[in-house]
Amino acid sequence: MMSEPRRLHPIAAVSNVLKTLKDSIIPILIIVVFGNSEGKIQLFITIGIIALILISGILTWLRFTYRIEEGELRIESGLIIRKKRYIPFERIQSLDLSEGILQRPFGLVKMTIETASSGLEAEAILTAISKNEAQQIQDILSQSKNAHIELDEQIETEQKEEQILYQIKPGELILLSSTSGGVGVVISAVFAFLSQFAEVIPYEKVFDELSVFITGGVMLISLMVFLGFVLAWLIALIGSVLKYANFTVRKVGEELVITRGLLEKKQLTIPLHRIQALRINENPVRQAIGYASVYLESAGGSLKDADSSKVMLLPIIKRNRIREKIETGLNDYQLTDMFVPAPKRALRRYILRGLFISVPVAVILLYFFSVWGLFSLVFVGLMLILSYYRYKAAGWTIIGNQLVLRSRFISKTTVYLRKNRTQSISMKETYFQKQNQLATISAKAMSGSGATGGDVVDLEVEDVLSIYKWYSYTPENTE
Repeated sequence: MMSEPRRLHPIAAVSNVLKTLKDSIIPILIIVVFGNSEGKIQLFITIGIIALILISGILTWLRFTYRIEEGELRIESGLIIRKKRYIPFERIQSLDLSEGILQRPFGLVKMTIETASSGLEAEAILTAISKNEAQQIQDILSQSKNAHIELDEQIETEQKEEQILYQIKPGELILLSSTSGGVGVVISAVFAFLSQFAEVIPYEKVFDELSVFITGGVMLISLMVFLGFVLAWLIALIGSVLKYANFTVRKVGEELVITRGLLEKKQLTIPLHRIQALRINENPVRQAIGYASVYLESAGGSLKDADSSKVMLLPIIKRNRIREKIETGLNDYQLTDMFVPAPKRALRRYILRGLFISVPVAVILLYFFSVWGLFSLVFVGLMLILSYYRYKAAGWTIIGNQLVLRSRFISKTTVYLRKNRTQSISMKETYFQKQNQLATISAKAMSGSGATGGDVVDLEVEDVLSIYKWYSYTPENTE
């Protein structure tokens, strides 16, 4: 049993030191950069700070203990002020495991304990424990939650075999990276990094000296730009492979267990009763080739750990296979392709909103860049096309006790909300919407990272009222 106080593995002290160093890197750099010219004072101060961080990390590890006693996970910590945290097992929503580069060489895992009241941070984190200890805690938690189940039911539950719902394939992993927008993130990060050195690197002089070469070597420059994009794609690909390799979804009893990662292995456990909403996301590229991604919104998790509240369930999957996977693993949700669309008179408002954004931008670019500003007209055209597809995507439907809202910003998003999980539904009407008998519907559910849900703009006002009436408390609408 685990009733005796235990310490984390000593590697946890290293983790404490690295975390504190990361949080203190800016003050240390300020001391190093803005110290005196001889550099002796800031050197001694820097050494002193690092020494304090090392000592603090070791003492923090020594003063941290955990144990299981009387149906609670009891944690004691604190260097000067001793803190005691008792977490009853019935409050624990999930135990998430991960193996980082510090834990893996020693056969350890990091355990994150989430409860329904987790806010900015997880309820507790055991930075480095053995896999055997992690399994013991999971087993004790499972036994505690099943204590009320009759013996026959418990035996039946224990005999249930786990079911693999999804396992990513190598081709899907490459497709996931290629269509995720990671290339743009990498390029933006490079430009943002280089912009920090604008005062050090003489960009103008470099560009002036290269201007003759550039005008005479258009093909070479084009090739270099192409190779730059290929490199960015490769970086994004490697990042996706490391993060999503071996992505597997298993259904074990009344829980979904998601494992993923190559360099850092992660395991998320999501109880089915904690699922608040289902979200299907289709960016333009994936939609064009018939693929989508599926997310779960969970009541567990914390604001700082969005992965435990907004959970990627199916990273990339053929659109026509989603129904089979969802209805097998989440039989509370019924997928549909039948939607009530926005009325035709709403199209004009979608187009006007697109013009309201794009025309001022085009005018400014034309004024300042003359001929080159004509390319801004392409932006106006693209916004008109996007506005039309936003109108086409807008829709809603109700299936029993389930509300489905579909909309588009750039990606098309379909949100499935069960009535008993929906926290609020609101109806909004602007002055111009009232003139056209249109309204906006907004439905929200609660998740670990805050409110989640969907909004659809410019629906028929009678449709919005019918949704509102469906949600209102009446005996025939309750479960």
